[in-house]
Amino acid sequence: MRRTLALAAGASLLVLSACDSSSPAESGSASDDGSSNASSLPEPSMQPEGCETTDELEIGLVTINLQALFFNQINEAAQAMADEYGVDLQIISGENDSVTQANAINTLVADGVDAIIVAAIDTEGIKPAIRAADEAGVPVVAVDAIVEDPAVDTQVGTANAEGGAQIGELLLEESGGEGEVGIVGALNSTIQLERQRGFEEAVTEGGMTIGTVVDGRNIQENAQTAAENLLTGNPDLQYLYATGEPALIGLAAAVRSQAAQDRVTVVGWDLAEPVVDGLEEGWIAGVVQQNTFEFGYQAMAAAIDLACGNPVQEEYPVDTQIVTPENYEDYLYYLEG
Repeated sequence: MRRTLALAAGASLLVLSACDSSSPAESGSASDDGSSNASSLPEPSMQPEGCETTDELEIGLVTINLQALFFNQINEAAQAMADEYGVDLQIISGENDSVTQANAINTLVADGVDAIIVAAIDTEGIKPAIRAADEAGVPVVAVDAIVEDPAVDTQVGTANAEGGAQIGELLLEESGGEGEVGIVGALNSTIQLERQRGFEEAVTEGGMTIGTVVDGRNIQENAQTAAENLLTGNPDLQYLYATGEPALIGLAAAVRSQAAQDRVTVVGWDLAEPVVDGLEEGWIAGVVQQNTFEFGYQAMAAAIDLACGNPVQEEYPVDTQIVTPENYEDYLYYLEG
C-alpha cells in the first residue's frame, strides 16, 4: 500500500516559527501512569515536507539516558511526530556512556535505518560513528549537543554557553557581584561544560569567584553525593550552580538533606518537581528552561525530510527561558508529562 508523508495544508517547507512557550492549556492530560500522551503535548512549530514512499521510514534516536525528564520529553515529542507521519522510531538509551552511544549508531546503520537523531554525550567521541553513518548514506541530526562535523546534516540545539551566561547574570543580581560559587557539573558532558564555561565567565567578570567544582557525571545520585560533599566541605558557601537536570535535582536533595535552604542561593538548568519546590521556597533563584518538546519536534521533522531527500536548514536554534520564583507557574506545563 502506498503511504504519504505530507506536510499539512497551508504550511511551507520546514517552517520554523518562534518557539511557543505558552502552556498547552487546551490539550489533553497526562495518562494515568504519569507518562505524556500526544494530546498533552504543545503543538510543534514546524512540520516536515515529507514524501510518498511504499516502505515505512525507519528512524533511530540515540539519547543520553531514559531517566531525565529532559530527554524523555524530547523522546515524547519525537514519538508523537513519528506516529503522526507513520514513521517507525527506535529510541535507544546511551546509558550516560559515549561508547554505548557510538555502538548504538553503528547498530542502527547496520540495521538500515533511513536517518539517525543523536543527543551526544561526548561531541568529539561520537564523531567516528557519525562519519561512518554518513559514509553509509545515513543522514544524521544532532539534537541538544552541537557536533561540529560535516558528517552532521543539521543541528537542533540551544546556545549553551549563552544560557550559562544568562543565569550567571541573574546570580550577579542576587549576590551583588560578591561571593564564591560552588558548581555541581557533569565533566563528561560537552554541553554542560559549555554551560559551565559561559556561567564562569559571566560571574567572574561581575566580581564573583569560582570555588569548588564537583562532578555529578550527569547522574542524579552521583550529583547528590557530590553536592553533599561540596556543602559539607564548604559550610560557609552561599552560592551554587548546577549545569543540568540531574545535577540540579541532586543539588536540591543535598541542600534539603543538610537543611541548608536558609543559607544558600541556587541557580541551574531544567525544571523538575524538586526544583519547583525550591523556586516556591525562594532559595532557588533561577533556572534556565529549554523547550524540550521543540527539540524533539524539530529533530524528527528534519530527520523525516532528510530520509525523504528533502532540503533542510543547517541549524535550528531553540530558545530558552529564565524561570524564577516570580514566573515559575507559567512553565509548569513542562512537568505535566
